[in-house]
Amino acid sequence: MAWNPANAAPAIRRSEELSGTEFDLEISRIPVNFSGRTRFATAVNGTVPGPLLRLREGDTVTMRVKNSLDEMTSVHWHGIILPTDMDGVPGISFKGIAPGETFTYTFELKQAGTYWYHGHTLAEQTGLYGPIVIEPRSGPGTAADRDYTVMLSDWTDEAPLQVFLNLKKMSSYYNFAQPTAGDFVSDVSKLGWTAAVAKREMWNKARMNPTDLSDISAATYTYLCNGSNNTRNWTGIARKGERVLLRFIGAGTATLFDVRIPGLKLTVIGADGQPVEPVDVDEFRIAPGETYDVLVTIPDDRAYTIFAQSMDRSGSVRGTLAPTEGMAAEVPKRDPRAWLDPIDMMGAMGAMTGGEHDHGVVQKTEVAHHARTEYGPNVDMRVDSPRINLDDPGVGLRGTGRRALTYADLRTSGGAIDPRSPERDIELHLTGNMERFIWSIDGVKLNDSKPLHFKPNERLRIILVNDTMMTHPMHLHGMWSDLEDPGGNFQVRKHTISVQPAQRIAFRVTADAMGRWAFHCHLLYHMAAGMFREVVVA
Repeated sequence: MAWNPANAAPAIRRSEELSGTEFDLEISRIPVNFSGRTRFATAVNGTVPGPLLRLREGDTVTMRVKNSLDEMTSVHWHGIILPTDMDGVPGISFKGIAPGETFTYTFELKQAGTYWYHGHTLAEQTGLYGPIVIEPRSGPGTAADRDYTVMLSDWTDEAPLQVFLNLKKMSSYYNFAQPTAGDFVSDVSKLGWTAAVAKREMWNKARMNPTDLSDISAATYTYLCNGSNNTRNWTGIARKGERVLLRFIGAGTATLFDVRIPGLKLTVIGADGQPVEPVDVDEFRIAPGETYDVLVTIPDDRAYTIFAQSMDRSGSVRGTLAPTEGMAAEVPKRDPRAWLDPIDMMGAMGAMTGGEHDHGVVQKTEVAHHARTEYGPNVDMRVDSPRINLDDPGVGLRGTGRRALTYADLRTSGGAIDPRSPERDIELHLTGNMERFIWSIDGVKLNDSKPLHFKPNERLRIILVNDTMMTHPMHLHGMWSDLEDPGGNFQVRKHTISVQPAQRIAFRVTADAMGRWAFHCHLLYHMAAGMFREVVVA
């Protein structure tokens, strides 16, 4: 079918907002057109994203979810602290919602902030997601003239199972950004012949691709902002002098987005639903599973572009803040695609090589201890000296001239809820074989693994070492993750923590949630390929 901009958006109504304590949500298939071709999406109450659920801290809510599909489905309430049987993970916390069945979720809201809900099957890729805002019990939250949720997601016309099978057949199936002769000529002009040759030799020797930033690209993906593509251009009304709260939600299944609004300073005031000390930045990276609350002040009556480019720079999506519908601002060009640096492959040892960037950010390191299971055909890389810095924005955001948010900037006010020191450490390595598209923890896929056991109410430290060249957003269900700084001090409370290539991250957990829980990479196809553990608190 020829591309027709008039047909480039789904013929569905805009997502509605629901509030109260009782909700009826129906999961069904609807026709959509995001790419110029009609396909079927998995919708909640007939829209993609599903309805915004505006709730109140302290209330007990009832969610009646009807499955009108011809297959099992589920809804996971991402970041919400609740009983294990209400968590919505098939095979872990419940059996799933059968076709024609209505499952009733009931739980008390013990927190406030920005969260979201999504399917915990491959249907998440086909549109099963929506935003949640929980207002504080004590009264109105952040004072703002406007309050918008901004869900960033990726859509493919292909069936998710086919995408997964394509990756299993050839991990670079969607990666058309292989190094070229032109890249080498460019390196020679910037670095000189010797450094350019050394750079190419390093990657050739490692038999790895320095542009493996994302498994899936705009070769199949159309990127969406609140269910709208670039042609439809989601617009939030914002007028001169108004203070606007933007609740960004990383709903990508395989995409990390780099977000900025040219002409506006972004004040980050919340991360994963929890308030943080305000920090001003020009842009931020948001991984699947993460949420960021951002304040902007509109200086004049004109349009401003919300610009979100994929980390691999293969595509982007825009939204608009403007005084009236129909206005648009200039859309920036995507940044050039960056190569991974030596520190992304070798950690602290990579920083010592000099490379193109050392940034002075890798000052401390740890010696990694690899499990016996990491040696074998399922693991193609191990990092012996992982970096432990939090002040690196990551590949593609280094040296841009713009101030990018880092985890070192995020500080939860008031300190940790549980001030106890950890009683024990659990070290886990994020592992994989990129060519075979096998993803695992300690070299062991979910199907071959044993659960992690937490003692009731113990305080423990989880240490994650990324032995791969990809960023993995790790999500622990049911409990908060208290990220530590490199010195072992409490930094910020989150529920999803991105671990950069060749990086070591540590966070504390209070095992105060009895039952069975999921712990996994929030890149959907990495989770499906095996980067997943069951956690049992008993």
